[in-house]
Amino acid sequence: MKPRFFRANCKKIVEKLDGGLLIVSGYHLVQRTNDMAYRFAQEANFWYLSGIEEPDWWLIVDGTRNKSWLVSSDIDEVHQTFEGSLSHETAKKISGVDAVISRDEAMTLFREQAKKHSVVYTIGEHPHKDHFNFIENSSQKKMWALLERTFNAVQDCRKELAQLRAIKQPEEIVAIKKAIRLTTDAFTIVKQKLPELKYEYEVEAEFDYYFKKHGASHAYDPIVASGKNACTLHYEKNNTSLKKNSMLLMDVGARYEGYCADITRTFIVGTATKRQIQVYGALEKAHYSIIKLLRPDVTVVDYSNSVDDIMKQTLLELGLIAQLDDDSGFRRYFPHAISHGLGVDVHDSLGAPDVFKEGMVLTVEPGIYIPKEGIGIRIEDNILITAQGHVNLSSSLSTGL
Repeated sequence: MKPRFFRANCKKIVEKLDGGLLIVSGYHLVQRTNDMAYRFAQEANFWYLSGIEEPDWWLIVDGTRNKSWLVSSDIDEVHQTFEGSLSHETAKKISGVDAVISRDEAMTLFREQAKKHSVVYTIGEHPHKDHFNFIENSSQKKMWALLERTFNAVQDCRKELAQLRAIKQPEEIVAIKKAIRLTTDAFTIVKQKLPELKYEYEVEAEFDYYFKKHGASHAYDPIVASGKNACTLHYEKNNTSLKKNSMLLMDVGARYEGYCADITRTFIVGTATKRQIQVYGALEKAHYSIIKLLRPDVTVVDYSNSVDDIMKQTLLELGLIAQLDDDSGFRRYFPHAISHGLGVDVHDSLGAPDVFKEGMVLTVEPGIYIPKEGIGIRIEDNILITAQGHVNLSSSLSTGL
């Protein structure tokens, strides 16, 4: 993305905050092993506003003065020798900010800004953190505590940022389309090579190679799940042998220029049984019916209710539930959400909208999971809401089987 993209995003968010002061932090590095960190991945909001992909940088945007600063991380000589660092000049070119300053200069600027702004906006706690089974990156919590020591009031702007990011700009759609194209091409290659692949990890390796060869990376840890493994929704071991006449669920997406694809297909290894064909065919029919629901101004509630009706009817026809009001049975075979936003984060927030809006990009991913039969099937496409209705951005890839 060009610097004007990030500058424009900064301008838009402070306008939503009525010209206020915004101070946000990038992520910290996180420990992986004894004395090594994981490969760094930037916090999505920070990247959206700055384009900086290095740890421990800060961004300050003064909406009153229409001025912005990046604050560089403190890197000692040892770590700079081993890992390098981002120069102030390069950071300014990437982000389009007015100036890049040091930590000490930032603390002085904080005190100056506190005399002009009684309220400062930053990114607060994740609204669903209680559902996480991992420890959150501590950078935002530390920034909040730092700001509380200087300003009279600190307010969360996560919702405003989510609403802004939910409507994709033309250059964002271009990047998403490229990520999707790389992903669909990789799926096509995997399908062609599938007869010669013996293990789930060999399938994963094909995606690894294709993405890296084309300057992309995985948007998330890929799911390559054979047979009953597909009934574990976030299966990531990818180490089981491929059994003849079993189904292979692959949930994979490329990341390109900061934006994600998220596509799932279920292929057959060998020859499909009548039951596999029956379940797959029913899900495929439901998948296309659900996509047809999407257009601007459709309420999220109506969409969700219609999806439930379609999936319940599908499960009833397959003999998996005995009646349409069997909610517990319904969720036993379809236990996850039908859609989520897609963008810088693979699970991008849509900003809790009441209705779908032109420019939103989201997934449609119905699934049916029958552990006792060793069947797990999901079909996932990436959909752009348009003025006329929608476009399936991943429609070039056959649905599977």
